[in-house]
Amino acid sequence: MCRLYGFLANEPTRVECSLIKAQNALLKQSGGDSEGLTHGHGWGVADYSDGVPFIEKQAWAAYHGEHFMKNAARIYAHAGIAHVRRATVGPAAIENTHPFAHGVWMFAHNGTVPNFDLIRVQMLENMDPLHRTEIKGVTDSEHVFRYLMTLWERDPARPLTETLRIGVEDVVKWCHATNPTRAVGLNILWTDGKRMVGSKINRTLWYIERRGVVPCEICGQTHVHHSIGEEYMSVEVASEPITHERWREVPNGTVFTVDPDYRLNIHPLSSPVMDALKGVEAFDAPASSEAAR
Repeated sequence: MCRLYGFLANEPTRVECSLIKAQNALLKQSGGDSEGLTHGHGWGVADYSDGVPFIEKQAWAAYHGEHFMKNAARIYAHAGIAHVRRATVGPAAIENTHPFAHGVWMFAHNGTVPNFDLIRVQMLENMDPLHRTEIKGVTDSEHVFRYLMTLWERDPARPLTETLRIGVEDVVKWCHATNPTRAVGLNILWTDGKRMVGSKINRTLWYIERRGVVPCEICGQTHVHHSIGEEYMSVEVASEPITHERWREVPNGTVFTVDPDYRLNIHPLSSPVMDALKGVEAFDAPASSEAAR
């Protein structure tokens, strides 16, 4: 169990309110989400500086101290990802903290791959040797990221959403074959700063599409230095609705992409995979603080 947030916009945008000040900002979720769970095993805030990921992350709780707030307040970018962690696979440590990065790519995950010790073997067998050696931590999340990167590098011309669909369907199939009664959680955000794709499998995920420059309901200011003659457009995706605005829920068992017109284009997974998702537990039990150490 974690909480994640991502945005993609056609103009540089400030997201301080979404991460810090809003009614249900990511900072608030780290201290207690809608289910009453804390996410205190690490945090990460990332955007793009000169076209490459700039990531700040720590292995302590976002609600401890001012480090998360200072890093969230500095973001003014076209794209970014933020994440607060509740550990289920791997202890609280920098190398296990999201977002993960490779080249221009950034990745964050909310969920758990059950029986990961068995699934990990299959991932590594199908992973490019470069990405096997690049794995720094022990999380299921980082392994999923490196497997997705392997699939993308094998066919970079393929639509990114299709690569993601293939990857998450592989993981779901492996999990189902290992234990068909255990639910896999695969909410993913994956971006190169210009494109963003994601998936929703057995965890909560919401989105909002924005058009035009309007004052923020929290701070009363606009979050963008708007260019005259161009319509401002953006998409925000988060584990929970952050503001009182009309957020929409991403359907379960889907992958999605932010289209060039900044609309969320949602695609269902294949029928066999959807069938595999049925009839299992809704969620795995989250790790306790002791188990996460």
